[in-house]
Amino acid sequence: MAEAPESEPVPSSSEIEVLVASDVKEDDEGPAPKKRRLSDKDSSDKLEDRLGGILCCAVCLDLPQAAVYQCSNGHLMCAPCFTHLLADSRLRDETATCPNCRVEISKSTASRNLAVEKTVSELPSECKFCTRVFPRHSLQHHEEKICEERLTGCKYACIGCEWRGPAHEAAGHEAACALPRRSAGDVLAVLAAAERRAADRAAPYTQLWDMLSYEKITFTDLQLKPYRTDESVHRLYYESSRFTAFGHQWVVKAFINNNQGDPTQSAQREITYQLIMKSKSVCPLSVQWVWLRGPYGEARVRPRVAAHAFREDAADAPALPLPLADARHADRLLASKAVHFRLIMFLTSK
Repeated sequence: MAEAPESEPVPSSSEIEVLVASDVKEDDEGPAPKKRRLSDKDSSDKLEDRLGGILCCAVCLDLPQAAVYQCSNGHLMCAPCFTHLLADSRLRDETATCPNCRVEISKSTASRNLAVEKTVSELPSECKFCTRVFPRHSLQHHEEKICEERLTGCKYACIGCEWRGPAHEAAGHEAACALPRRSAGDVLAVLAAAERRAADRAAPYTQLWDMLSYEKITFTDLQLKPYRTDESVHRLYYESSRFTAFGHQWVVKAFINNNQGDPTQSAQREITYQLIMKSKSVCPLSVQWVWLRGPYGEARVRPRVAAHAFREDAADAPALPLPLADARHADRLLASKAVHFRLIMFLTSK
């Protein structure tokens, strides 16, 4: 291989030389071809744009935020879209398919693509406050903790200050804030309201601690299986097997978007349930209960105490929303073959 002349430097890894032909016809004494240097940044920007189009989700056409699934043909789907497709097919009583190639997808046939997840986490993204570019895996930490342009509040918000502004202006505002110089009587109402909100948040836990002192407590791990109604619409519902508690037979039924004709037309899905006493009871049976995530469950549940006085003419408790921690957990439950929960029941009176 011929060595490069000493007068022409060898291109380094940080620079790319592109020769552009001159419009002037070359002759023996003509000017040398013009040279244009492209930095690595210009070249990588184009590569990043191409990767963004290649690695996007086939459903929402956006770059995945967390887990990435792929069908057997390699088409990519972000985790929320993947579970939504499975849930939608369950509601329609159809087989879930890839939106690109229409091959069947399920939790057993689809697999996670860790290489794509790591690649996406390294792609640059702009901060929504200062527009600086960071790798996606560190962008959230920058926006929440470091960025000087992020929106923040005054440290005296606990006593009623409603100021909101950029983080770099917070110190100046706090130095001039009038709230710390107000009398205790002026901020008493604000402190009382904050105390009431804290008590409301702690009320379910306090109530649960009191209920654990009851004499009769029982818990049951439930598996709710999907069924179809006999109506022309064939709506989906879930039902558990019969179980025994406090000497009576019980069953749980759950419905999806019970107030809508077609749950598939809504992206926000709500699951409501009913606790039903199947055996007859002459005396009223006052029962309180709490839902928890079961041993094989995939959805987080907020602590919420429900109560009903069961008797012969009121054996069905009113329909209540399942206290899921997030609306996205409804799709997770629908995407599963069965719904697993733990039901803790407390007998208050007989």
